[in-house]
Amino acid sequence: QVQLVESGGGLVQAGGSLRLSCAASRRTFSTYAMGWFRQAPGKERAFVAAIRWGDSGTWYADSVKGRFTISRDNANNTLYLQMNSLKPEDTAVYLCAARETFFHTAAQVMGSAGYNYWGQGTQVTVSS
Repeated sequence: QVQLVESGGGLVQAGGSLRLSCAASRRTFSTYAMGWFRQAPGKERAFVAAIRWGDSGTWYADSVKGRFTISRDNANNTLYLQMNSLKPEDTAVYLCAARETFFHTAAQVMGSAGYNYWGQGTQVTVSS
């Protein structure tokens, strides 16, 4: 089994930056894509960003495009999320996820149901 562990969350003022990491317990050759999701109290889980492992194709939620950057480190089997120009509305628990299934549409890659493995999450709090 693959275990995902997030780190890098914390408290930051609006306009600041954070870099989240998600490390896999061991390399999986069947991973097709990995992504970041977030969930704030009382709100549904929302897609943030995803990266396709094979060709590094990326997808971003409109709310974070231009501010967040998703990247990977194949040697360490690690996923990253660089978050700049943070806003209070970015406050949430951030979760990393991996999927082994292919997707055909943007809606599919942004949907939680398609991901097979999930981390426990790391808290990001942005103060005004």
